[in-house]
Amino acid sequence: MTESGSTQSTVQEIIAALKDKPGALLPILHGIQDAMGYIPAESVPYIATALSLSRAEVHGVISFYHYFRDTPPGVQTIHLCRAESCQSMGGRKLEEHVKSKLGIDFHETTADGKFSLEPVYCLGNCACSPAMQIGKEIYGRVSADSFDAVINNTEASA
Repeated sequence: MTESGSTQSTVQEIIAALKDKPGALLPILHGIQDAMGYIPAESVPYIATALSLSRAEVHGVISFYHYFRDTPPGVQTIHLCRAESCQSMGGRKLEEHVKSKLGIDFHETTADGKFSLEPVYCLGNCACSPAMQIGKEIYGRVSADSFDAVINNTEASA
């Protein structure tokens, strides 16, 4: 089966399972993203038809919520905290460093597909600001140097 065929099959299965739920759009979008890591553009017409919505309405919801991706994520997703505590402890400077080091902005993926960068608005690690999360691991008191060390270690173990 081609990737497109596999994508279509996965999307159709999720839509069929969830389309009759009240407020089905968000559960369907979450289901697709959970299964595929993102919401492929080619899934929008299927979702729209199944829910009697316009493609613009479906796309509007996808683009409104930062959680939803419309491109495949990197192998690792870096969540960088942007909450007040982290900002007051050097978060903006760290953000500049991370973006420069990776060569991407928020909601983007490195050209090699290794890392995606996403903002998050509190990791619950305020006493150890600034904080980030990679996979299930949360890091505190992150500096430019400690970020580089974590990234280099992550790349080496991949």
